[in-house]
Amino acid sequence: MRNSNGPAMNGDGKRSFKLMIVDDSNIMRRRIERSQHFEDLQLVGTAGNGLEALELFKKTDPDVVTMDLTMPRMDGIECIGQLVALKPAVRILVISALADKATAVEAMERGANGFLNKPFTDRQLNEAIADLMSQA
Repeated sequence: MRNSNGPAMNGDGKRSFKLMIVDDSNIMRRRIERSQHFEDLQLVGTAGNGLEALELFKKTDPDVVTMDLTMPRMDGIECIGQLVALKPAVRILVISALADKATAVEAMERGANGFLNKPFTDRQLNEAIADLMSQA
């Protein structure tokens, strides 16, 4: 059973979430994919820039998105605004080496729900994702 605003329910009544990873670094995309340890979080795709992310988002309808900010073709700030316009309930975790406060504030104003600085530990990533999933 699924409503259009949030995660689906799996067979045992637990919510399951769909994850999309957006980062222009293939190494970083794989690291995030390997580092997350949630049975109820299914990776539905990865994208290397904001334009790819928009196309993939429309096809896969993820609930949780990790978003880099500095990418070619469309940056993360612009992409966040467009994803939130498509699905206001989406939960977005910005993962970026851009640690300045103004950038983080702008990402949050556009609709991001969390911010994680690179480099990060697996524990920091999993705590940030768990926090997003608890908000959904």
